[in-house]
Amino acid sequence: MTQLAHVSAARVPAAEAKLPQLGKTGTYRRILEEALMLFAQTGYHGTSVRDIASAVGIQIAALYVHFPSKGHVLAELCRIGHEEHQRALRTALLDAGSSPADQLAALVRAHVRLHAEYAMLATVANYELHALPDELAGATMALRRQSEALLIEVCERGEAQKKFTTPDVVITAAAIGAMGMRVAQWYRADLGKTIDEIANVHAELALRMFGAR
Repeated sequence: MTQLAHVSAARVPAAEAKLPQLGKTGTYRRILEEALMLFAQTGYHGTSVRDIASAVGIQIAALYVHFPSKGHVLAELCRIGHEEHQRALRTALLDAGSSPADQLAALVRAHVRLHAEYAMLATVANYELHALPDELAGATMALRRQSEALLIEVCERGEAQKKFTTPDVVITAAAIGAMGMRVAQWYRADLGKTIDEIANVHAELALRMFGAR
């Protein structure tokens, strides 16, 4: 078994419950950090409100001061993850110029970097989202659709300009997105590759998948 195959067997190789900068700090942030760690380790359904409160070192009643339910904690983590992802994509797109190939490469690099830098958050935000009812998942799903639309628009424009050629734009874009998401499951700092190196390889693969000219 190769080193990469061994790493891939782990659900979340990242050990750090890393979150982007938030407007709130203190107990609010600690609840999110500890919940993120627990959701990553045992899943949403395997984690109780008592587990989260105990990890933070507070009473359950104190947790409810900040979040009405366990579902609201997960919903906030999902929203934060998808919001940070979309921010990274939009920034990359603005800096990429007008070429569809350059824009596609920039989007893929940003997508991969986010999933490597925030591996635990990305895994929970992507794979535990299904546990939420529609009323709690709505904000995150809207962000996800907007981010998907950014990639599809670039790909369709490249196809229309005869810069890309692929059997199916949407399916190819979905494959590229899924490939980047998997980085959160196998990336580890000791693999001997930097995040930028990994992001560049993914960008090159995406351009080849679209037959970029």
